[in-house]
Amino acid sequence: MSQPDYQHEWMRQWRRAAVALAEVRLRELAQMSDAAALAAAERVLASSAMPAPPRSNASSGLAEQQRVFQRSRR
Repeated sequence: MSQPDYQHEWMRQWRRAAVALAEVRLRELAQMSDAAALAAAERVLASSAMPAPPRSNASSGLAEQQRVFQRSRR
């Protein structure tokens, strides 16, 4: 099988998989109870409300290294 044929077959396979996965998703959502849907929504919303981790002020040292190199060039 040549490279273009292989690529086309690969794309066809992924397109079929996308259709099958969409069908599974719709079927699972249709079968989900209200309680399960509410619990899933609460998990999603709770995860977005979590504070971001504190940013580290630690430097990699690259800026300082560049300053040293610049001074040595003068």
